[in-house]
Amino acid sequence: MPDITADFQGQTVITTFEVTPGSAHDVLDLLTDAWAQVISQQPGCLGGAIHLNDAQTRIATYSKWRDRKDYQAMLREPEMRRRNRDIHAMCKSFEPVMYEVQGVYP
Repeated sequence: MPDITADFQGQTVITTFEVTPGSAHDVLDLLTDAWAQVISQQPGCLGGAIHLNDAQTRIATYSKWRDRKDYQAMLREPEMRRRNRDIHAMCKSFEPVMYEVQGVYP
């Protein structure tokens, strides 16, 4: 898991996926494979994590990128576009949002 620091100058992306308990682990499998095969191999990817809530109705991913352009380039990769279509088809919704760190507390 990447460290969260107040002085981070790159791009943080948090994506939430709305799923059903019946599809949650299928979506997790697709996300895990996408991270292993595509996302983590992209230039500027500094790492990330995948989280599942207790009710298995929401998945959240956290990723850090050298800069916004690196993240956007990953989304344009043909393999990632295909994978995102497959993932989106299994979700009620998914929303990537770019953030900047404003504070870190122990």
